[in-house]
Amino acid sequence: MADRSSKHHCENCSWRKYAERKPHTILARLWKWHTGWCPGWKAYQKALAEQKN
Repeated sequence: MADRSSKHHCENCSWRKYAERKPHTILARLWKWHTGWCPGWKAYQKALAEQKN
């Protein structure tokens, strides 16, 4: 079984990359909504914060 804490799909997510390139699209709005409740996104953000420290 893969260790999910070492790699997050969010790093390479094409949906996220598209939303960052075109922030005023409907897809970007859906992405923003999704990040508000997604446990994977929250874990990814936590991992990024820990890397900075």
